[in-house]
This record gives sequence, structure tokens and C-alpha cells, in this order.
Amino acid sequence: MKKKLLAGLLTTTFAVAALTGCGSANKEETAAEPAEATTEEAADKATGELTTIKVAASATPHSEILEFAAPLLEEKGYKLDVTVFDDYVQPNLVVESGEFDANYFQHVPYLDSFNEEQGTHLVDAGDIHYEPFGIYPGTKASLDDVADGDVIAIPNDTTNEARALLLLQDNGLLTLKEGAGLTATINDITENPKNIEFQELEAAQVARVKDEVAYVVLNGNYALEAGFSVAKDSIAYEASDSEAAKTYVNIIAVAEGNENNDGIKALVEVLKSDDVQKFINDTYDGAVVPF
Repeated sequence: MKKKLLAGLLTTTFAVAALTGCGSANKEETAAEPAEATTEEAADKATGELTTIKVAASATPHSEILEFAAPLLEEKGYKLDVTVFDDYVQPNLVVESGEFDANYFQHVPYLDSFNEEQGTHLVDAGDIHYEPFGIYPGTKASLDDVADGDVIAIPNDTTNEARALLLLQDNGLLTLKEGAGLTATINDITENPKNIEFQELEAAQVARVKDEVAYVVLNGNYALEAGFSVAKDSIAYEASDSEAAKTYVNIIAVAEGNENNDGIKALVEVLKSDDVQKFINDTYDGAVVPF
């Protein structure tokens, strides 16, 4: 499948109208919106027009899954207007502000961390898929080749850095202090027998230094964008039946109060359908697992 690799903010448009009433920037507006949205949706049905849902998404696999789902969602009376972002901050801010109705790029620990750090009010409207986190080759192809002072590139955001460190610990490269868990940082490393150095980068940048470091630890979507296959290229990865799969499932996120909007419920239903799950399994070679 053709990948939509992006250097900046690009737009993939499946529709051009905007859905009123799915997103909100404050509680007062949120309380008023469901009735407004219901009225507009009823009007759309009466005229035969499709209501549009605006979604902010990562390029791979999220926007690709949405593109496949778009015709299925049209059968339920909705069109998708999808904008692709290459960072993990703006997609949440535009949903919080009400500019977009939902986003599809993150897991719940990241969402919770973002809400706490940014003061946003976003919630999980539906659990869609899991992307195994993996260790991939940089200048070295096997963990048996780790040498003193090697550099490993990892994501620098709170939850994904912890996830990378836990995977490295599971593979015997370091030891974290007891209880560090999902908030672990490099400051929690208690044993580092190979004196590994860590290059902490924004998640989207990690794969871009693979030719400069011994190994990279990647989120599933960025591994796909870099051309890696979990099954064929990863040195180690999280098991699909592990606790991480439940913890790091990727979600549809919306502004608090909009999780029961009819359009959002229809979007989640389609994304969890058998057709979409088959598309995921057939397309991503184990790098994306339906939840």
C-alpha cells in the first residue's frame, strides 16, 4: 500500500464540510452541542446529505485505516475529513479547541499524561488497535553485538520513553529501579552494564537517526513509515498478548462530553468492524494488531 510519508503538516481530505457539535473547548459549549448536533444530523438525513466528521491523525497507519473506513462510514451517513499531523501535540490541541471532532494517533497513557501536563480535557471514545513497540537495527543488527558506550535512540515523551526503557530492560540491556513502571525515565536506570548512551528524541525523529546510532526503539507507526516490518526487521518487540497491548491500545480521542455523539459512535463502530480488522491484518504484517 502506498504510504503517506510526511515532512510537515499535510492534509488528506475525504470530505470538505465541517461537523458542528462533535468537539468543544469548554464545558458550557459541550453541554449545548449534542442537541445542536442531533438537530443538524436530522436535517442532513432529511435532505440526504452526509454529516462530516473532522479527524486529526498520524500518517501511518492511522490515516490509512481511516481512508479504508471512509466508504463504510458513508453507509452510516457520515463523511470523513482527515488531516495528517507529524507530531504528537497538535492533534490533541485541535480537538481540545473544537477545531476537530476527534483524533486517532495515541494510547491512553499518553492521553492521560497530556491532559495532566497541558490541562486539556480529552477522553477515550473507543479502543481500536495496538502497535507493538520494537527495537530495530541502526548500525548493528543484533543485540549480541552491543558494545560499551553504544548509543540507542528512544522517544523522549513520558509514556513512550518508559515503554522503550521497559522493552530494553526485558532484553537484558539495563535495569530500572523497582516500581518505575510507566513513568520510567533514564534517571531511573540503576544498572547499565554496557554504559549505553541514550539519544532522546521526539518520537517522529527517532527513525531518522538509525544510520547514526547502534539501535532505535520505535513506535509501531513510525517503524512502518521507516520501512520496517515488525515480523521481519525488529530485533525484539512486545508480544501481542502482553499487558502492553492492553495498556497501549490506540484510541479515538474526543473532547470530554462528546464520546457519546452519534457520529463518533458510528466512527468507532466502523473502525472495530470485521472489514476494518481484516484490512489491518492483511496490510501491516503484524505491526498493527486490531484490539
